Amino acid sequence: MKKKIKLPQFKSKKQELKHWSQIDLTEYFSSSDFSSVSFPNLKPTSHAISIRLPSYLLLRLKEQANELHIPYQTLMKQYIAKGLL
Repeated sequence: MKKKIKLPQFKSKKQELKHWSQIDLTEYFSSSDFSSVSFPNLKPTSHAISIRLPSYLLLRLKEQANELHIPYQTLMKQYIAKGLL
């Protein structure tokens, strides 16, 4: 750790934002001052997409998903992940 930061008292949120936007934290901290952090409960973000499939393929996918008692979208994600990973 380099210097110890003395935190000023701010009269408003605007004043605080201005202060922190102008300060260079690398003058006070080095990379060795920080430790690695993990967030085990975070869920990966997902994006909705649109895909055109032949009717017979979608029907077969839905049949297989029904046999496994899972939504067909979940089964499709599993197949895509299996093919890519």
